[in-house]
Amino acid sequence: SFADIFYNNCFKNGLLPIVLDEKVVDKLFRETEENEGYQLTVDLESKTVTTPGGESFSFEVDDFRRHCLLNGLDDIGVTLEDADTIRAYEESRRKTAPWLFNTGN
Repeated sequence: SFADIFYNNCFKNGLLPIVLDEKVVDKLFRETEENEGYQLTVDLESKTVTTPGGESFSFEVDDFRRHCLLNGLDDIGVTLEDADTIRAYEESRRKTAPWLFNTGN
């Protein structure tokens, strides 16, 4: 569905889509309209949204996506986290199957 595509694309673009109960969202909209300068605090570490009055609401985000957002990683960045393992595999593969790496020189 469109909502699923949008939700997944948010993570790919470094955005955190937060899903809260509809009653909570209505409450937050009301408070925003009633209080100029109203600011929410979003804490990805603790997975909470906190109002200026200290009321907190939990949200869910899977550990992998949370890790990526907290560390500024995209798909390539996640792969590069294992660069040493990849390099070690390539070196061992070069020794066991050198014909795969023939550069034609």
